[in-house]
Amino acid sequence: MTAINESLAGDFILVGFSDHPQLEKILFAFVLISYLLTLVGNTAIIFISYLDPMLHTPMYYFLTHLSFADLCLTTSIAPQLLWNLRGPYKTISSTGCAIQLYVSLALGSTECVLLAVMAFDRYAAVCRPLHYATVMHSRLCQSLVGMAWLSGVGNTLIQSTITLRLPRCGNHRIYHFICEVPAMVKLACVNIHANEVQLFMASLVLLLLPLTLILISYGCIAQAVMRIRSAQAWRKALGTCGSHLSVVTLFYGTITAVYIQPKSSYAHSQGKFITLLYTVVTPTLNPLIYTLRNKDVKGALKRLVQKDRAQQSEKL
Repeated sequence: MTAINESLAGDFILVGFSDHPQLEKILFAFVLISYLLTLVGNTAIIFISYLDPMLHTPMYYFLTHLSFADLCLTTSIAPQLLWNLRGPYKTISSTGCAIQLYVSLALGSTECVLLAVMAFDRYAAVCRPLHYATVMHSRLCQSLVGMAWLSGVGNTLIQSTITLRLPRCGNHRIYHFICEVPAMVKLACVNIHANEVQLFMASLVLLLLPLTLILISYGCIAQAVMRIRSAQAWRKALGTCGSHLSVVTLFYGTITAVYIQPKSSYAHSQGKFITLLYTVVTPTLNPLIYTLRNKDVKGALKRLVQKDRAQQSEKL
């Protein structure tokens, strides 16, 4: 506990994009618009899934938790980022940095497992359609979601605590726009090889293992659809799995570049933009992907609008 208190002494300077002052103005507008769209889009999915009885299925139960995680992840990052992009001060308090570190890592880790859970749900829907309701019963769905959240909380309690305990010898300049484990570890004034190995191993478990399960699930789905040899079956499988595949590609394609790729293989600025993609852009696009590509969500929206209009007509 003493080591953590000493490490938290003093504010941090988030260098962010300060080496590109003209770019900061563009990024401010971009992040602000993205954040507002994230708030509206993910909140809409949560409420639609709750209000429409036809969406009370395992798929939308998992989607609701994914939207909530996206909402919280962006909220833990975007306001501080907007403040730093707008004003001359690039500081964040030691407590604020610790909170951001714990919360963002927990939510990011949870999303990794949630996407794997959603892939298993799609596998059950396509490959076991007759037994889907029996396989994906409510108790199993709750257990899978609980496992996802517990894995995220457990991961951040271990990694964030170890990171904050590292002595920094007065180093408070974080060459990033958020307090993230890879950037925080670089502030240490001791040998961090063991920490980098531990970070890599944790990334293997919470990134590559879920990704492997997702690939296996979709491999089984592809085999099942190919055996049917029907164009209609292909269209149904694409409609069922297309949205989830798009989200998986966006999320894993960016986050693996930060946590799996060797840190020396890409520049500071490149790493910042990659992090911006999975912390701000992906949560913005997720609701759009699920509403534009999903007939169920669009149908639920129409039903809610029609119901609202009918209620207004009755009042008049």
